[in-house]
Amino acid sequence: MVNISFTSSEDIIYYYDGTQGVYNLGDIAWTLASTALVWIMIPGVGFFYSGLLRRKNALSMIYLSMMTVAMVSFQWFFWGYSLAFSDGASRFIGDLRYFGLKGVLDQPSIGSSRVPALVFCVFQLMFAAITPMIAIGAVAERSRLGPLLVFVFVWSTLVYDPIACWTWNSNGWSSRLGGLDFAGGTPVHISSGTAALAISLYLGRRRGYGTERLAYKPHNSTYVVIGTVFLWFGWFGFNGGSALSANLRATMACIVTNLAASVGGLTWMLWDWRLERKWSVVGFCSGAIAGLVAITPGSGFVGAPAAVLFGFMAGTVCNFATQLKFIFKYDDTLDIFASHAIGGIVGNVLTGLFAQASVAGADGVTVIPGGWLDHHWEQLGIQLADSVSGLSYSFVMTTIILWAMHYIPGLRLRCDEETEIIGVDDAEMGEFAYDYVGLDTEIPIRGEYNGNSDVIGATGGSREPPHSQSLQESEAEKVPPA
Repeated sequence: MVNISFTSSEDIIYYYDGTQGVYNLGDIAWTLASTALVWIMIPGVGFFYSGLLRRKNALSMIYLSMMTVAMVSFQWFFWGYSLAFSDGASRFIGDLRYFGLKGVLDQPSIGSSRVPALVFCVFQLMFAAITPMIAIGAVAERSRLGPLLVFVFVWSTLVYDPIACWTWNSNGWSSRLGGLDFAGGTPVHISSGTAALAISLYLGRRRGYGTERLAYKPHNSTYVVIGTVFLWFGWFGFNGGSALSANLRATMACIVTNLAASVGGLTWMLWDWRLERKWSVVGFCSGAIAGLVAITPGSGFVGAPAAVLFGFMAGTVCNFATQLKFIFKYDDTLDIFASHAIGGIVGNVLTGLFAQASVAGADGVTVIPGGWLDHHWEQLGIQLADSVSGLSYSFVMTTIILWAMHYIPGLRLRCDEETEIIGVDDAEMGEFAYDYVGLDTEIPIRGEYNGNSDVIGATGGSREPPHSQSLQESEAEKVPPA
């Protein structure tokens, strides 16, 4: 039973462990609104990824975004929140004190005494849900969908929760060391981007890698823009909401978030223009995402001038990092490692350089020594240690999870060749993002891969008329009736 009363201004007075405090309803309202903003980012990732792929795999990415929300919501209720944010956590992971959200109600949260634990729990759930969705974009066009349900649950438990614990739980080693990560540079972006690299290496290259068949342009640039709109819009809650209070620090986080995204988008677009002399909307959206990723760890610690540098460096470094997959010959379909892991490292490093005590203290409570700008020279080393730890841990644990599932019957991720040819949407879902308009340009003549030269076209799902057609039937249709 909750033990609360109200002030004359209707703020909540709580009583916990013999102490009394006040929850401001405005802080709670802003945190809950931010929760909704971050939620909309998750299907935003799905639309962004979907637009970049070929249309025969477009629906699967949107589906995965919703599946991930559902699976992580259950995992967070089951034990995820407790493993990340229990009061009795070790330096690396929490205990099961809050298993099944038992006892998570009106007590002050471990993240901030400004909001109750229940509000903090649902806000942090959205971070836990978006992270594996970013990572599993690496399965695009060559994975079975069923085993991903298991992968998301296990990965959230063994990878995300420990990294979130050591970064944001006050008992975690990085938090105690003085690491500065306002909204998820390491727990969200470095962990997911590195997991995407591990997934890409495990799954191997797609059919046709290195040929013109994979030199396709995004099938729906409008989806890419829509996904970016959802992400940019939601990022105000992602970063601004991480202040867990409606105050000047949250406002500054929103300002630097928008500024870094803007500069990142312009920078990436200009780097692409130098090659093709085209103003690429996909390039702009990619740069905006890179800028948002980079500013995430520093959004509550740096001022507006630094945000310009965050955006420029993210747009530049992440743009050139997309060439790593050609140098090392791995098939990262959506450049997740380049955008999120590299972008997260850029953000962590720049936070170590430009963090300011005056910006962090805009909430009237937070005290930090700052970064190099405040002559706190060791902060950069702490940021690097946190980045390398998150990258290494995520890569190793993700690889272990993938290979463990590989040897468990029914849990192997890689799909068969025919699924890859006709598309994951058709083979795994029997549903499609669109009618089959112009799909023959993406699906080769079936005789090319099954040895039957009499059959052409593609096979539709149960909601579509058959799309297979024999060569004789095709020729017969050309003959007018007598």
